[in-house]
Amino acid sequence: MLKIGANVSIAKTGMLAAVEETISYHANTFMIYTRSNRGGKARPIEEFNRDEAAELMKQHGIVDPVVHAPYLINLASPVENTWEYGVELLREDIRRTSYLGIKYLVFHPGAHVGQGASYAVKRIAEGLNAILTGDEDLFVCLETMAGDGSKVGNSFEEIAEIISLVKHKDRLGVCGDTCHMYSYGYDIVNDFDGVMQKFDDIIGLDRLKVFHINDSKTPFGSRKDRHENIGLGSIGIEAMKRIVYHDLLKDMPLILETPEGRYKEEIALLRGEIERPGYLDSRR
Repeated sequence: MLKIGANVSIAKTGMLAAVEETISYHANTFMIYTRSNRGGKARPIEEFNRDEAAELMKQHGIVDPVVHAPYLINLASPVENTWEYGVELLREDIRRTSYLGIKYLVFHPGAHVGQGASYAVKRIAEGLNAILTGDEDLFVCLETMAGDGSKVGNSFEEIAEIISLVKHKDRLGVCGDTCHMYSYGYDIVNDFDGVMQKFDDIIGLDRLKVFHINDSKTPFGSRKDRHENIGLGSIGIEAMKRIVYHDLLKDMPLILETPEGRYKEEIALLRGEIERPGYLDSRR
């Protein structure tokens, strides 16, 4: 079964709002932030209407939702206050995600801000070792990055090294991102099988838990994190369809993070329910 959805809002009624938006897209999974994606004080998680949302999900066949942690978390930071803030924020997001009964929490590994990737890998692992107890009932997923700025977790080797340094590595997963992988230099358009084989060799496919489905505004190997609507970028519709229907992704939540709120059309396009969404004409 194709599990596809989008990054949806928690405005007013929390998880209940997210489920209602997901239903409006005819989707069967979703992703939320449980606070502003820029961090800051969070609304009490008890106000998220968890039980009502779970019942509505059951009625509409919505499964395997995902939480994304705030971008402000930087476990690679050499600045102690920044690193400690990231540790506490991720620790709190684990508690919030667990309360909601969600099994996948995605986060950006971090940026070394001049200290180098080797330093950052060790620093991220140090943060995860300070956070994870081994008793978590979810997977904390490192997202593959696009190679822009001083971000780390771009290559499969960097992610594998982080995981190798974490004590409770059984609690760790990986979130792939089509835009990030392609922009970094993994040719998922012409050789998705080869890229996945490399992932398996270096990290292990058992770690791959979630995939973000985004076209790319910039060309292959540009090392820029610029998401585009499906079919308007350098990856293209046909490659995106091949990816979302690949056997390796068939039981995985696939999450759109594309611009302009075209999720309903994009989901219908990827499902083969429409051949050409209106935004292809309006943007070209």
